[in-house]
Amino acid sequence: MKRNYFIVGLILLIFFVISFLTNILGPLIPDIIDSFSLSLTLAGFLPFSFFIAYGVMSIPAGFLVEKYKEKRVILTAFIIATVGAFLFATISNFQAAMISLFLIGLGMAMLQVAINPLLRVAGGEEHFAFNSVLGQLVFGLASFLSPQVYTYLVTNLQDYTDQGNFVIKTLVKVVPADLPWISLYWVFTVITMAMILIIASVRFPKVKLKEDERAGARESYAKLFKDKFVILYFFGIFAYVGSEQGVANWVSKFLATYHGYNPQTVGADTVSYFWGLLTAGCLLGLLMLKIFDSRKVLIWFTGAALISLTFALFGPGKVALVAFPMVGFFASVMWSVIFSLALNSVAKHHGSFSGILCTGIIGGATVPLIIGWLGDFFGLRFGMSFLYLILGYILSIGFWSKPLIANVTFRDKKKAIQDDKL
Repeated sequence: MKRNYFIVGLILLIFFVISFLTNILGPLIPDIIDSFSLSLTLAGFLPFSFFIAYGVMSIPAGFLVEKYKEKRVILTAFIIATVGAFLFATISNFQAAMISLFLIGLGMAMLQVAINPLLRVAGGEEHFAFNSVLGQLVFGLASFLSPQVYTYLVTNLQDYTDQGNFVIKTLVKVVPADLPWISLYWVFTVITMAMILIIASVRFPKVKLKEDERAGARESYAKLFKDKFVILYFFGIFAYVGSEQGVANWVSKFLATYHGYNPQTVGADTVSYFWGLLTAGCLLGLLMLKIFDSRKVLIWFTGAALISLTFALFGPGKVALVAFPMVGFFASVMWSVIFSLALNSVAKHHGSFSGILCTGIIGGATVPLIIGWLGDFFGLRFGMSFLYLILGYILSIGFWSKPLIANVTFRDKKKAIQDDKL
């Protein structure tokens, strides 16, 4: 099939939008707590509402894509996300926030499932790995930019004196003066509506899934759930997303509580740097995976993340500002390594297994909630110490995993060339 680079570009844009909408909760949580007078536990229900949608929709989305094809599912996903964003923008209370975030989460889960097979077809199977990494880099870039947009909007709306550009002047008319952060959800509404128009006007290529990539019948899921390694890797993805969101969602509140930093500026910047370094770490991780066994890389990076977390939680403020983003840097390889180890540990039913693994994204719902609950009783520092348990589990994967196929390193290629010569 002829490569469709326009569709590849569109998919990268979708990756950007997914990340832009998904990873903004961290900077917003201190504002939402203050605006709605929430406890840490109730605040923890905000990421719970968003990420639990992945648990609800990840596997069904695979069947929807097979029945209705990618374009319809992607279009529906953006319509649902638009409804969610508009709901929160117009009804600014805690209950609306819960429903809104769940709807946006449903849309994002559907997009995640739909766009990866499409990327393989549009960009070519031989370029799929490269394009997937490119998608992750775009994803990280959006996560870095969204807190910066939040800071820009909030500071300009708070200090508004009848001056500003068209965007600020428009938002002032629709955003409550005491809730400037709501402006982000008007921005999200406009972005998702624009994506609806773009998707509706584009002709999508036909995607033919390989037998091993299909969502699979009930029997395949039943067989997989009997394999203990399937369950262990599910909790691996659960732990990774939980640790990622546990840091990103609570770091701003932590810095405000223990070090007195402004969550709308310093806190938002720290979340932004967390995602920025997580993206930068992907590049180092790619190189490391070409030199060393992926299990060793996972052990080294997770160990470094644990050390960084210790400095972040128990060091002085200036150290925490550096250490929290460094947790992101060392977490950068975890998703790809755990996912690849998992798929390389089973001989078949990879499509069904992928759906199970993506359901593990509910870790992003559960871990921040647990941190908030513990924080209410024992303080947020103790609550965030729960991440030691989560990262400890990820560390253990490097020791007990036994993939059927190991990652190929430069050393392996060199040895293979020498063997061919013999």
